[in-house]
Amino acid sequence: MKLIKNLKIHLIGIGGIGISGIARYLKAQGAIVSGSDIAENKLIQDLKDQGIQITIPHNPDAITNQDLIIHSAIIQENNIEILKAKEKNIPIFSRKDALQLILGQKKVVSVCGAHGKSTTSAMLCGIFNHYGAIIGAISKEFNSNVRDTKSEGIIFEADESDRSFLNSNPYYAIVTNAEPEHMQSYNYDLNLFYQSYENFLNSAKISCINSDDPFLSTLPQEKYLTFSPKNDIKNIEFFLHDDEPYCRFNLKDLGTFEVWGFGEHTASNAAQAILIALQEMDIETIRKNLKNYRGIKKRFDIIQKNNPCIIDDYAHHPTEIIATLKAAKIYADLKSYKKITAIWQPHKFSRLRDNLEAFQESFELCDTLIILPTWRAGEEEIFFDMPQLFAKYHPIIATHIKKQEQDLLVYHHEKLIKTLDYDLVVGLGAGDITYQLRGEK
Repeated sequence: MKLIKNLKIHLIGIGGIGISGIARYLKAQGAIVSGSDIAENKLIQDLKDQGIQITIPHNPDAITNQDLIIHSAIIQENNIEILKAKEKNIPIFSRKDALQLILGQKKVVSVCGAHGKSTTSAMLCGIFNHYGAIIGAISKEFNSNVRDTKSEGIIFEADESDRSFLNSNPYYAIVTNAEPEHMQSYNYDLNLFYQSYENFLNSAKISCINSDDPFLSTLPQEKYLTFSPKNDIKNIEFFLHDDEPYCRFNLKDLGTFEVWGFGEHTASNAAQAILIALQEMDIETIRKNLKNYRGIKKRFDIIQKNNPCIIDDYAHHPTEIIATLKAAKIYADLKSYKKITAIWQPHKFSRLRDNLEAFQESFELCDTLIILPTWRAGEEEIFFDMPQLFAKYHPIIATHIKKQEQDLLVYHHEKLIKTLDYDLVVGLGAGDITYQLRGEK
């Protein structure tokens, strides 16, 4: 991209999955990229390995003669690097505003929704295997959240949490669902929230919607490609291939498809990817290329297959938890595991508060529920009496887990309270539980 090549661009908050993806992509387009964050993490180390200079922690000396500053949504105006950039009159863009520069010259397949957007985006990457990509998770197909090609097209996982999806320049738009989330970005106004989704859909040349969604079903259906999971998916079945989970289903009158993963939501995500791909390629190519998808990290991520089987999943909302536990039940039945243990790390006090009743009904499919402390994500603490609120599950309240060889050890402070060494264990949450399960913390 001529507008980006040789630009000196500094990214503040570069350690997040969204900003790190943009950093990788900008570097691949020929930009001279640097960045900063408050602490080291694996994403930052990977960026350093690619030759990107990163300052830890934030430091005004990192702001020199850059052409442009891009910052993540959590960076405040009083950040020391932001203040230094203002002194130097360097243009400053939020990630949201920078999207128009990054995506403005591309044919964008933009995917949004409260649930399923990472999976759908990664499936599209498999089908559109010649397109570039910036998605919100690590695809196991190309072991990154970014794929750079010389194609005019790009798969982009759009973000409704800060309304940045409105800047994603979609040629094709997909909305998997429009369940209210991140309402603080919409002043807790449902009308504004839903209008933003409608504006996103209408900004694309062609849009595909899940017509079973309560809000999306109210839109004029003739304007969009519509898909009903209840009516358009038939003969769904789940099976193991090379000990990996797979789903087989019929879609409309298009025949049979196979895709990595379990659960009705997997078939639904694949179906929308297929319907968009039909605008660009023939059905047999789609059927073949869909098999390129091999899952994404932290989404039903089978990180250990036996004694115990350990699955890591990013699910942090009741709808996602229920879907993941349904998939875990299918996997347990096929593998003859007798019991499912769920280790739940709630993510954000505000999300727990706003969805408490739904969370209380989310764990029916597990035999044992272990609850870790809530991952605060920068929020002020709100007290919840978790043993009482979730009493019907007889939960085990723990402070952390440790990986020891094959086993998972469950602790309450310094006291070992349970050892998990058989059957199926599924970790649920968007905090650091993923590192605890892997023994990386």
